Amino acid sequence: MTVADDPGPMLGEDELQAHADEITERGFTIVRGVLDSASCDELLEDLARIESELGVRPADNGFEGRATLRAYNLLRHGPLWERIPVHPQVLPVVEGVLDSGCLVSSLSSVRIQPGETAQPIHADDQLFPLEPPHPPVVCNTMWALTPFTDANGATRIVPGSHTRGKPTFGGDYETVPAEMDSGDVLVWHGSLWHGGGANTTDADRVGIAMNYCAGWVRQQENQQLGLDPALVATFEPRLRELVGYGVYQGLIGHIEKQSPEQRLLDAGAGDGMLWDHA
Repeated sequence: MTVADDPGPMLGEDELQAHADEITERGFTIVRGVLDSASCDELLEDLARIESELGVRPADNGFEGRATLRAYNLLRHGPLWERIPVHPQVLPVVEGVLDSGCLVSSLSSVRIQPGETAQPIHADDQLFPLEPPHPPVVCNTMWALTPFTDANGATRIVPGSHTRGKPTFGGDYETVPAEMDSGDVLVWHGSLWHGGGANTTDADRVGIAMNYCAGWVRQQENQQLGLDPALVATFEPRLRELVGYGVYQGLIGHIEKQSPEQRLLDAGAGDGMLWDHA
């Protein structure tokens, strides 16, 4: 079975609650066994194609890395990637942190190559003018396509730090590695202090960063301009909403009182605006 096939059963209510409790207490959780080995291989193969076609090279800065390859806006590179944002074993965990009005903020890859040094510790919502603890505005996920180990650059985490204020960027903090088998998915609160690890091995550590934001927060990657509307028209309705073609709470993100889906894709009448129900 591959990622394009049946992705497996949804998590039960008890499992969802356990993940929600972990995120509340520690700031993160790991959903085990989301992808099988065939799915990981399929994504790795397609990612190699994308990196080659785009001529991806390290960004050569201290945050993105000097020995790390990153490919952005993966939704435009084929239907294989469309299953990631809506995966039924992961999206409900994210919705438990944000809500069902959440949006795709960014879908990108992170290939940490041998010799890469540790990324500075940071929080993904650090740029927002909000002082933690605050309601979550970001919930991010890292999908392990290869094993994540302490030696090869597994994401380093400061457990419980999502309630402690903002870190000093690049500060020296005691961390634990989020070690995962290929196919596992790390989910974390956007205020959690974390960073990619150093790769002291001779093999790449490859992950997919599937990031979400609350429906009222501007996305990291501009999905509306970065994706051809003709491509979005082929997406399933839930994915169209996730990339920003819906309207949050009947108000946020409209175009002259229409959803982008109505206005740009001619996709029906919709439910109207918040004002229409006042």
